[in-house]
Amino acid sequence: MLSSLPNLLTLSRIVAVPALVLLMWRPGPWEWLFAFGLFCVAGLTDYLDGYLARAQGTVSKLGVFLDPIADKIMVAAVIVMLIHAGTINGLATIAALVILLREIFVSGLREFLAGLQVSIPVSQLAKWKTAAQMVALGALVLDGATSRLWPALPALEVGLVCLWAAAALTLITGYDYLRTGLKHMDS
Repeated sequence: MLSSLPNLLTLSRIVAVPALVLLMWRPGPWEWLFAFGLFCVAGLTDYLDGYLARAQGTVSKLGVFLDPIADKIMVAAVIVMLIHAGTINGLATIAALVILLREIFVSGLREFLAGLQVSIPVSQLAKWKTAAQMVALGALVLDGATSRLWPALPALEVGLVCLWAAAALTLITGYDYLRTGLKHMDS
């Protein structure tokens, strides 16, 4: 059911990624401001697609499959572009790397467990991790514009604090997923 509104919202996030990358490739503050707006809209679709699918009773296997992929593609692309631009640098690169590695690890674990017909539900703490991650990345994208247009806004500081908070939550939730996954693996 590719044409359902929740699935179309999920697909729109995937389609938005090249535009985000192109906007962030440019050094101009207005491009980064547009990238921030696009990132916010894409983040909103992440919330709306799941909400609508549950509210309308149209949760589909395609949506369950595509939603986490869309999230990971967007997060990975934005992190790579923030590192490319130098917004994420130094020790903050470790926080970004922790986030990227956990996303890859959990995707692989979910794929393995799906072969065993085992599902790992998303925990409340993982939802908080996602929220901290989105606030961090959004603030860091906003910094690409505000550092030149409105330098008094603390977007960089907010972004970096939230990035480290997201990295900490990433480690905790990654461990939780690993612990759950290990129960289903043969020795």
